[in-house]
Amino acid sequence: MRIRTTKGLTFDDVLLAPRQSPIRSRSEVDVSSRLTRTMRLAIPILSANMDTVTEWRMAAAIARAGGLGVLHRFMSVEQQVKQVAKVKRAQGLMVENPYTVLAGATVAEAEQLMTQHEVGGLIVVDDNKKLVGLITRRDILLAPEEIQSVAQAMTPADHIVSVGPSVTSAEARALLYQHRLEKLPVVDRAGKVVGLITSRDVVRVEHRSAASVDARGRLLVGAAIGVGQGEIKRAEALLEAGADLLVLDIAHGHANHCIEMVQTLRRSFPAAQLVAGNIATAEGARDLAEAGADAIKVGIGPGSICTTRIVTGFGVPQLTAIMEAVRGLSEAGLDAPVIADGGVKTSGDLVKALAAGASTVMIGSLFAGCEEAPGAPVIRNGQKVKVIRGMASLGAAMGRRAAEQNLDESAEDQEDWDKVVPEGVEAVVPYRGEVAEILHQLVGGLRSGLSYGGARDIEELQRHAEFIEITSAGVRESGSHDVRKI
Repeated sequence: MRIRTTKGLTFDDVLLAPRQSPIRSRSEVDVSSRLTRTMRLAIPILSANMDTVTEWRMAAAIARAGGLGVLHRFMSVEQQVKQVAKVKRAQGLMVENPYTVLAGATVAEAEQLMTQHEVGGLIVVDDNKKLVGLITRRDILLAPEEIQSVAQAMTPADHIVSVGPSVTSAEARALLYQHRLEKLPVVDRAGKVVGLITSRDVVRVEHRSAASVDARGRLLVGAAIGVGQGEIKRAEALLEAGADLLVLDIAHGHANHCIEMVQTLRRSFPAAQLVAGNIATAEGARDLAEAGADAIKVGIGPGSICTTRIVTGFGVPQLTAIMEAVRGLSEAGLDAPVIADGGVKTSGDLVKALAAGASTVMIGSLFAGCEEAPGAPVIRNGQKVKVIRGMASLGAAMGRRAAEQNLDESAEDQEDWDKVVPEGVEAVVPYRGEVAEILHQLVGGLRSGLSYGGARDIEELQRHAEFIEITSAGVRESGSHDVRKI
């Protein structure tokens, strides 16, 4: 037995000492940062791979703002692959493999497909995938009863403007405006449909220069996987669907089976971007990086709905955990960025996490109340709220078992529930509107933090950061005090 003589510190235990600053405006600073050895984000923020935080809508919104969303894994492989595909279709000059319908289908079938895929129109093709027409909700909204087939309701091909795969954004914009169109089918030389360009896509590409996109202009997206049987197949399917990042995420990442899984993934998918965690020590960070991880996720128990430290007695306060992980990687000469996962409640916490050495942060509870998070808001005690649950909570654990065994959660019996030892809770958080508003506040606070630190970018902040340990009185003084809030 031994006791470490150094204190474990978290964000509320410290402040950063201001420095002489050459920054005249917050707009002068660069808030981009590395996510992995080779990936860089315009803003250093990820949404957590929790089933009450990140599905495709959240992932797309975070990527449009310059960050990255990590899809949770508590669903079937097929469902997770579809989530990746939805993010990839959410932005890009051309939607590849657009949704189609055969000319011989009924109007009801076309409407069902539009509802299923959450789109406003379908490209009509023949059996050889050649362009036949275009059908939209507008075409069928007021259609008389005698219009039963897609062929009757559609706009035929000879009334449609189409383009080739090499069309540029400027050319597409000109055609859309000239012909007052919303959609441009993309066809190859043989007349087969290969894509679709919409006016909304053109605008998004032109006005979202900071968005996180791949080489084809599609939004970046990460996807979580586990260490159980079948996860290699899950990883393969996700990468084939276009996932840009795999996150091997288990509660205790510094475990032999996690390290072995990282090694297996690295051998199987040498070009894949791989994040592994969670860990809270220098040794844990070093071992995962040596196994082949491109970034290390740090955090054992700092999340607002995580009770691991209470249940197990293990954990490291988050600020110290970040510093330890960075130290372990540096001393071993390993170039793997650190992701601070959990404990960020304010933009000040974000600044502190980055100053301590993290390259990015992962956020859960702040985003769980947003419109884009899974689930609908409900009214409780007159306030609009949304549900959040830790991924080691009782409900999440049972949902995970049901997903892994392809069962309905209701099929679990009382004996199954009794076997679970939860390390998280289920709770509600205030409804917070669109995530873009939260990101605006977080990034604005980060820009201000860089200016107080006299730093033009995050790397400079880290080189010169000086933390001051404060007392409980200092914590009270940091917030509003001696006044009555209105």
